[in-house]
Amino acid sequence: MAYDGRLLARARNELDKIRGENQAEQQRRRALAYARLPELERIDGSLRSHMTELVRLTISRRPDIKEQIDDLKERNLDMQMRRAELLTQAGFGPDYLDEIYSCPLCRDTGLYEGGVCSCLDRLYNRELTKELGTLMRRGDESFESFDLNLYPREADPVKHVVPRETMALTYAACRRFAENFSPASPNLLLQGGTGLGKTYLSACIARVVADKGFSVCYESAATALDYFEAAKFSRDTEEGEAAAVRTRRMQDCDLMILDDLGTEMVTPMSQSALYTLINTRLVRGKKTIISTNLTDEQLQKKYTPQICSRIAGEFTALPFVGRDIRRIKKGV
Repeated sequence: MAYDGRLLARARNELDKIRGENQAEQQRRRALAYARLPELERIDGSLRSHMTELVRLTISRRPDIKEQIDDLKERNLDMQMRRAELLTQAGFGPDYLDEIYSCPLCRDTGLYEGGVCSCLDRLYNRELTKELGTLMRRGDESFESFDLNLYPREADPVKHVVPRETMALTYAACRRFAENFSPASPNLLLQGGTGLGKTYLSACIARVVADKGFSVCYESAATALDYFEAAKFSRDTEEGEAAAVRTRRMQDCDLMILDDLGTEMVTPMSQSALYTLINTRLVRGKKTIISTNLTDEQLQKKYTPQICSRIAGEFTALPFVGRDIRRIKKGV
């Protein structure tokens, strides 16, 4: 995964805070144990001096070095047993003064097996999720707050479906997608008119998926494709470099939400960028949600056959039907 240096630095700062808190707790425990058990502090001092002695013996060339090292190890073992005994008798437990780590893999360093540890990756994804502010406008978007009563129970005379029944199925599919998100999840096409809840349910999905530790990106189609154009034509500028970071993030994140497809200005450049984004993510096995007000016929008229083929063949369409919720809430 390509990391945004700015977000990675923020994630490392969070990991530093965690490490500092753990170290402070370890110091607190040590002060408490030493105050209650003076012998314990003397034993720890002796163990540290033995480590220095061991280093000195290791680099020396004395003929009796083996005997001395064996004797030192035996004394260390006796002191460690006495140390554990003191801690246990005082009710602390034998591992009370062991180093404290939130992550047992990297010991809070953020590095594991030559790469980024999963703990730092989760913190990075949390920082990435904070970038979803434009999607999570109100901050309370959740599946529990989604109100099916806003959708009519009477059949739509044009579409010949009952909006509330159709939206109940769409809602269930979105919630199932979020709660079971994995590399095996489908791609989704949220399709329907303006004000029917596509962006709201996208935010609900984003919140749940991000909380599971996956990286989530959200952009409107117009903004996303503008980034591709800036990355290509302004590559040697600060703006171009920032745009390139955003395009890499969009191509690499676990879940990309591309909102309002069809509202952008369609040009040969935007068509190329859209195909690149969709196809790259498909090739890499990354999941994408596209929302659009366009029908299948309108998509086919607006976009190239290659783009339409990818959407038709690789995305599961979820219909959104009913009346504009914003107008309903305003009593219009």
